[in-house]
Amino acid sequence: MTQTRSITNPYLYETLNMMIGQAVVVQTEKNIQQGILLSILPDHMVLEINRTPFFIRMEEVVWVTLETTKK
Repeated sequence: MTQTRSITNPYLYETLNMMIGQAVVVQTEKNIQQGILLSILPDHMVLEINRTPFFIRMEEVVWVTLETTKK
């Protein structure tokens, strides 16, 4: 039996799709992660941190923003 998952927050999903390939900061329920957003799927995102992919469940995301560097 195939089970499909619905997108719980379609606005966040669409916004994150536009941020793929960019450096982002993600606040989860436990900590803050910074890295390159590699991909976004309905139930998780893939963030590259120090050349290592990290899978973050969308349910754990509190907020996301683009990373800014001070010059």
